[in-house]
Amino acid sequence: MLYAIISEDVKNSLERRMAARPDHLARLEKLRDEGRLILAGPHPAVDSDNPGDAGFSGSLVVAEFDDLSAAQSWADADPFVIAGVYAKVTVKPFKKVLP
Repeated sequence: MLYAIISEDVKNSLERRMAARPDHLARLEKLRDEGRLILAGPHPAVDSDNPGDAGFSGSLVVAEFDDLSAAQSWADADPFVIAGVYAKVTVKPFKKVLP
């Protein structure tokens, strides 16, 4: 089943985010290579593809996991969680309708 992992950054997270980004991306690339990643990306803190020093306000990952517990465990082990980038992470089932 698909799960949405919706994360909200702490204030001024950009430096922590950039430091943990290589490990965070490696985990996402593994999901992609396994054919389980639907989409992933950050929410810019301002209305721009390149928010510069404004940074990001959070992230969204939609991926396939065996169950909610597996999705939650994966989210809990995210390098951004460990580095203190995220203030809150919500994991919930997701049903893809379109496209």
